[in-house]
Amino acid sequence: MDIVSVKRVRRLLDDYGEGFFERMLTPGEIADCRTSTGLDVLSLCGRIAAKEAAFKTLRVRDRFLPWLDIVVRRSDGGWPLVHLRGGARHMAAASGITEITVSISHDVDYAVAVAAPIITESKGETP
Repeated sequence: MDIVSVKRVRRLLDDYGEGFFERMLTPGEIADCRTSTGLDVLSLCGRIAAKEAAFKTLRVRDRFLPWLDIVVRRSDGGWPLVHLRGGARHMAAASGITEITVSISHDVDYAVAVAAPIITESKGETP
């Protein structure tokens, strides 16, 4: 689970512009957060919270969040989907995680996300 302050992200956006978030979000993720008037701060906060929550499910030590390797996109139905690539995919595989599911919610001041790893058990193993 992770929570992100809308006020803090809005301040970063005002101080540094959209380019600041290109270190954390892929072009597709930024496009998902875009409206006709610019970036939707609540959507931006939701994506950031979802990436943090997904990273926490990997349970790795002494590693930095690979921002661009955890991709949170909007499905055709509107719910968030997590795609792992590069370093995040390797960390997940090492933990036996095949995918991560996430839920995002936001209100005026905060965005929250809850992530859960999906672990596929090998055939023939006993619990």
